[in-house]
Amino acid sequence: MKALQIVKYGEIKDSLSINEIEKPSVKPNEILVEVKAASLNPIDYKMAQGHLKELVSLKLPATIGFDVSGVVVEKGADVSDFEIGDEIYSRVPHEQMGTVAEFVIIDADKVVRKPENISFEEASGLPLTGITAIQALEKAGLKKDDRILIHAGSGGVGSFAIQYAKAKGAIVYTTTSTKNVDWVKALGADRVIDYKTEDYKEVANNLDIVFDTLGDDYTFDAFQIIKEGGTVTSIAGPPDEESAKIMGIEGYKLPEQLSNLIEDNSVAYKHTWMQPNAAQLKEIKGMVEDGDIKSIVDLIYSFEDGVNAYEYLATGRAQGKVIISLSKQA
Repeated sequence: MKALQIVKYGEIKDSLSINEIEKPSVKPNEILVEVKAASLNPIDYKMAQGHLKELVSLKLPATIGFDVSGVVVEKGADVSDFEIGDEIYSRVPHEQMGTVAEFVIIDADKVVRKPENISFEEASGLPLTGITAIQALEKAGLKKDDRILIHAGSGGVGSFAIQYAKAKGAIVYTTTSTKNVDWVKALGADRVIDYKTEDYKEVANNLDIVFDTLGDDYTFDAFQIIKEGGTVTSIAGPPDEESAKIMGIEGYKLPEQLSNLIEDNSVAYKHTWMQPNAAQLKEIKGMVEDGDIKSIVDLIYSFEDGVNAYEYLATGRAQGKVIISLSKQA
């Protein structure tokens, strides 16, 4: 079978290659999925570029990708929840990375039937970003009428988080660039802040939650606009102790600057290192079928054009998700 693989660390065009590899065989608790579509995420190309070598160890060549939708074509002896022909979607565990391929093996307890009212391409765009947003917002204790700022509303996580927070009854502020204001507003945000013409710190304040999707100064500046007792929840800033443990970082302590901000402002700080979660995939499925969540797809590439798809994603210009479709011809 064919697979898009990381063959060495470096620039995307040099690090990725379509190779012929052996078709995997299932263990008792696994299913074999014929891949119909796979969505791309920044973690993919950052791994290919070698930026995550200290956190994620790869034996090269390694097939790329974590998000998938497809059809069950084989199942292990212990699998009872799925039948051959079932249409599924999943965010696979790190040890089963490799969804940009003709087939992928997945633990059955990490798989959910895909939403019935959307395509394979749309379904593949939901798992990683959706689970990430849900876990980050659950850690923050999101509830009805909370005032929340979601950074980067046009990104994969941001566009999902806006819809999810609105479905939960929150008052949503978000940031984006001028060209994206209208379509981000259509996602339901109460106030879209054009960061090219406005300072978000002057527009959004006294917030219950800041969802930091950008890191660097955005993490620390969140403490200027959060109210006492609020929560900064991050997927891009420094890990907290819980995430550091999950990530395998021993003897970790919060950076002093961050620790002081937490104490001085009486604010909680949470970090999310996303973990696959079938229950949350089921929640997403229900919200999609009820019309509360839409899968936001920017561009769909053929499998043969996968390297270009990753190069486009890395530009940071995508409006929603970038998808590789294995049924789309080059």
